[in-house]
Amino acid sequence: MRSGWPLQSYLELAALPSAVPCARLHTRQVLWEWGLRAAAQTVELLVSELVTNGLRASANLANRPDSGASPDAMPTVRLWLMADPQRVLIQVWDSCHWKPELQEPGPEAESGRGLLLVEALSSSWGSFVPSGWAGKVVWALVAETSDHAT
Repeated sequence: MRSGWPLQSYLELAALPSAVPCARLHTRQVLWEWGLRAAAQTVELLVSELVTNGLRASANLANRPDSGASPDAMPTVRLWLMADPQRVLIQVWDSCHWKPELQEPGPEAESGRGLLLVEALSSSWGSFVPSGWAGKVVWALVAETSDHAT
C-alpha cells in the first residue's frame, strides 16, 4: 500500500475465524525475520484486533442483501506489515467502506473495546479508502521497535 518502507509483507486471508491466528503467526514470524522481536507482542495484538474488526466488517457486509456480493464468494481481508528499524506499520483492508469508530462500551459489554486497545498501544492509527478500491484500510503505527539485545 505505502512505499518507502524497506521491509514489507503482504497476506490475504479468507474472512474466517481462523484468519486471526494465521495473521498473528505470520506477524510473529515476519517480525522475527526482520529482527524486530521487541515489538512482536504489541504488533501481534494490534494485528489481532484489526483483523478481527476486518473480519466482522466483511462478514456483516457479505450478509447484507443489498451488498452486491455474490452469495458464493468468500470475503477476504488483507494484511500488510511494513517496517524500518524504528517503526512497524500495520494495515488491514476489508471490503466494508464504513470507517471504524471508537465506542464507549459499558462495563458489561462483551465487545467494543478493540479500537480503544488499538489507540492505547499504537503511536497513531486511522483509516482511509484507497483510490479506486472498494472497502477501507485501517492502519496502526508502532514506533520505537528496536531490539535492545546484542
